[in-house]
Amino acid sequence: MERLWAEDCALLVRRWRVASSSGPGRAAKQAALQHRRAFEKLLQKIQGLPAVLPTLPLELTVLYNALLFDLGSSDCIVEGEAEGIRQGLLRVLEAGGVSGHDLSTEELWQKVLQEVPAEELRAPLHRLGVLQGVLWLAANRLGSIAGLLRLLSSAKEPVLSPCPGGENELLALLRAWQVPADGDTSLLVVQSARDVREVLWTAAAFLQGLQELEAGNLPAALSLLQVAATGFCSKRVLAQIYICLGCCTQQMGKPQTALQHLKQALQLDFQCLAALSQAAMVYRQLGETDAELEALALLHEALDSPAPEAGSAAPGSLVRTELLVHPPALASLLRQPSPSEVKYLLAQRCLQAGRTAEAGEHYLDLLAVLQEGPRHQVPLHGQSALPRIPEVFLEAASALEQLGRHRDAIAVCEEVVNRTGDLTPETLRIDLSSWDGAEAGSPSPRPRSGLPRDILPQKKESLRCILWRAAAYLHQGWAWAGLADSKEAITQFTRCLNDLLRVQLVSADGLHVGEVAAGALPEAAVLQRIRLLALVGRGAQFLELGRDRDALMNFQYALQVSPGDLAAASHLLQTLWKLDRRQEAAALWQKLQADSGQTEGQQEDQGRSFPLYLTLCPQPANLLLDGSLARGLQDYLGSSGQEP
Repeated sequence: MERLWAEDCALLVRRWRVASSSGPGRAAKQAALQHRRAFEKLLQKIQGLPAVLPTLPLELTVLYNALLFDLGSSDCIVEGEAEGIRQGLLRVLEAGGVSGHDLSTEELWQKVLQEVPAEELRAPLHRLGVLQGVLWLAANRLGSIAGLLRLLSSAKEPVLSPCPGGENELLALLRAWQVPADGDTSLLVVQSARDVREVLWTAAAFLQGLQELEAGNLPAALSLLQVAATGFCSKRVLAQIYICLGCCTQQMGKPQTALQHLKQALQLDFQCLAALSQAAMVYRQLGETDAELEALALLHEALDSPAPEAGSAAPGSLVRTELLVHPPALASLLRQPSPSEVKYLLAQRCLQAGRTAEAGEHYLDLLAVLQEGPRHQVPLHGQSALPRIPEVFLEAASALEQLGRHRDAIAVCEEVVNRTGDLTPETLRIDLSSWDGAEAGSPSPRPRSGLPRDILPQKKESLRCILWRAAAYLHQGWAWAGLADSKEAITQFTRCLNDLLRVQLVSADGLHVGEVAAGALPEAAVLQRIRLLALVGRGAQFLELGRDRDALMNFQYALQVSPGDLAAASHLLQTLWKLDRRQEAAALWQKLQADSGQTEGQQEDQGRSFPLYLTLCPQPANLLLDGSLARGLQDYLGSSGQEP
């Protein structure tokens, strides 16, 4: 009977080697499934009889093959494989007349290796030990693996001497582990234990490198990832290791080294698009805008192309590194952005770099995609580079305005107005005492206790809708001003300001829209910025129409909103001078001269926290540099006996 079982096992192995030699594909997957079932049936036949020592080597070999197919046929490790090893160990104890049903898996291994020391079981048990290491690595039980390796190698003490080449104790134990050669049983196994051990060693180095990278231990991460890069894995996994090396060296302040690693990843697997995405970020860090945009363009082109099926590590390999290493940290590093995200990054970076013609085309392409349906309009994860859709429209309007395509900008903003109209309440009252200020680095403030948790987020979303619609009117006002239609521009600026009046930010002290409000709720700062820009814009258009007193009121209100704003102050200065209010103009001019450097610095710092569609607004002329106005003010101050 044993001879027939051995012949069946050898026949299945030969058939598998023939089936797997053609490479990966649907036929190979089907063959793996068939052989898995065949080995399971053979194992059931053998285990249907009581366990005896002479047949145990064959039984454990068949079990090893069956578990290999179980592992190779699934995308992740499941409990069934661990239970298969446990049953195999219990069969060994049964053959030796020893019980062990109440023991843990670690205790079972210790008892088997101590109480059933048959030499003929040494190689089969080492094979099972390799698979046990695979299962424990997938479960992140690194200490259990080290303990098992000491048992199998008869090592009583941990490795204390420094390990060469960046290896730690676990990797050194794996490297030193002398897995018995298959010998005459080589025809009976579908993947040698030594090959699986090499996969285990590579995966252990890779996994630990990722853990150190996630923990911020960059030197240790670098050492372990470099070790993993020398291991046994497919080109696809090796490319992933180089991406992790690139991320590690970038965080270590070595962007050029990071680029070298990312280029190696692309050379190994051009479909590893995370390398292109990471490279674009490194180029941005280096300030190499052309290279960054080229990487993003290549990434967008690759995302639009069908990806070929990835090959396995080697023909017939059932246990592979990619089966063992898939922690969340790796998934985050390897996340592929969507084509819409990449198109947005291209548009945004072109706009920021002053390449407005390219930015406009990219934005228009993106808007066409976003209008195809709801599934294109909402980011499906928190890591998306794509902002909220109204913000994309507003940035597109900014690009179109800079290109002088004012009517196109008006049409784009009208989309925002229409889409947010039904979501904008008539009035919105937000009690700032219900919010805690956001901590440094946190994305949003936290609602205080005592209020329904779903009410405050709803109010915050309503506030965003009001701000988006008001910003759309603001951009339309700028666009009409660009078309020299001051009356229509004033109408749009007024609509913007009226929308902002819907919002009442209240604290324990009453109506509160100043710095405290902005600190408690970041959107309040955006509201104030939009109000400031609308007042300055409307005032400038009143000046165009000769309505100087109306312009004066708008500039005064603007300075109340933002006392240090240079644009509002310089326009107010010009208006006061035109209205022959020379003494007020001279006093303001002296103050601006004294505070101009500080004011510009403050505005630059404030601008960094605002959305892109507000930072790329039309820049008014600096009236402090107006020679004729400056000379007039100096003459006035000189004639009145004041220091200019």
